[in-house]
Amino acid sequence: MSGLYLETAATSIAAQFEYNDKDVLKGVSEFIREMRLGLAEERPTMCQIPTYLTHVASGSEKGLALAVDLGGTNLRVCSVDLHGDTTYTAHHSRIAVPREIMLASHASTLFSFIAIQIKAFFLTYHPRFLEDENTSILRLGFTFSFPVHQKSINSGTLLRWTKGFEIADAVGKDVCQLLQFEIDALGLPIQVTALVNDAAGTIMARAYSLPLSSTRTSIGAIFGTGTNGVYLEKVANIKKPLYGKYDKSTGEMFISIEWGSFDNNLAVLPVTPFDILLDKESINPGNQMFEKRVSGMFLGELLRLSLLSLNADPNIILFSGCNDQLEKNVPPTEDKENLVLLSKWSVDSSILSIAEKDKSEFMEPFRKAISETFKLPGARVSLADAKAVKIIAHAIGKRAARLSGMSTAAVMLQAGHFSTLPLDKGSEVVIKEEVVEMGENKSATVDIGVDGSVIEFYPGFESYMRETFRIIPEIGTAEINIKLGITKDGSSVGAAIIALLAG
Repeated sequence: MSGLYLETAATSIAAQFEYNDKDVLKGVSEFIREMRLGLAEERPTMCQIPTYLTHVASGSEKGLALAVDLGGTNLRVCSVDLHGDTTYTAHHSRIAVPREIMLASHASTLFSFIAIQIKAFFLTYHPRFLEDENTSILRLGFTFSFPVHQKSINSGTLLRWTKGFEIADAVGKDVCQLLQFEIDALGLPIQVTALVNDAAGTIMARAYSLPLSSTRTSIGAIFGTGTNGVYLEKVANIKKPLYGKYDKSTGEMFISIEWGSFDNNLAVLPVTPFDILLDKESINPGNQMFEKRVSGMFLGELLRLSLLSLNADPNIILFSGCNDQLEKNVPPTEDKENLVLLSKWSVDSSILSIAEKDKSEFMEPFRKAISETFKLPGARVSLADAKAVKIIAHAIGKRAARLSGMSTAAVMLQAGHFSTLPLDKGSEVVIKEEVVEMGENKSATVDIGVDGSVIEFYPGFESYMRETFRIIPEIGTAEINIKLGITKDGSSVGAAIIALLAG
């Protein structure tokens, strides 16, 4: 087998991940259509969940508050002391959520685990609150990045699990009450005052930290283990019932889009054989189809499945000498040296970032990463192997970024930052190309807070998103006025800010 043959085969697989300009425009139109349906009625997908949060942080807020962030595989506990001048002091702790807790039989297993971590955090950073019986109650913002039916700022019932969690006992229950019960059981002086998702927290953290004279952040997006977006919507556009209390003076409310479930019926999303197989092997087949193409939890698995297909070519032996260990239907055993390529969900998405970053002639950093990921001796990973893996990894990462750009662009249009036509008689969104040519309103500034390991560490992710923005006729060259700001730990710091605002 020649290196050229391997490269050609890899390029053929990579081509299946193309997400072209025409696909982007179709995606934007369908995305806006589903957003508007979600504002009009309760839906199981693209839920458009009202958060009952109506204010953007100004940067002048003061006080001490707590946050608990359950956004994926890690649990974070945070305390934030806001100084009232766009600055704050924060303490953080983080612990991995054990797999057995993610799949527990009872909700109390998870929420008691969270409460125990909160107490441990207090003992480390704020012991006086546990020692003083007369201490004031601290407000806590609970960042719970899973679909919920939010009834008020501090109440919401879990609709379904995502990101590898599967605790059936918790579905349909109020997650704030579940957490408060376990907090009270430990006698902690804490009140859960706000239920937040990570994207909303990111908005608040970025908005608080900006100079007081700056345009306030009105859109937040997460591109990490999972993905979601939150934006500021006019209350008049929310046609479905609002059950909870909220401040009506602003005329606006933050909406959690729950865009991981966009286009579950695959009307416009790109589909490859690898997407189909990944979905089939996931814990929620048929659901979260957008997330399965964008989030870090799934990108590594898409790469693994693609490499398995590449290696199935009888003329190709990836990582030379290990083809005999990749026979079809051979279960992993301790006797086989390379089990990773055969093992589902075994490839971490960080390898895509390493591939994109390595521009060296002989790709030694990436070859080392391949050998470590697939548990191979370094000599088994040739330059040709590395080039082939990189070709496919690049295609998967670029598609994820362009899909992310598509969704973010659609949100900007729906939020009124650029122009769109209203729904027509067939409930089909029409993108208004003839009125706003190549991004009229160039003076407008849109500030977007973003967080997550994918957008932070994947080289060029933002550039591919911006490339996608420019495709949209309503945006075009006005893309330069869109600010994307990485907000570190936004989901925890932002939740604490919201807890203070809600109190």
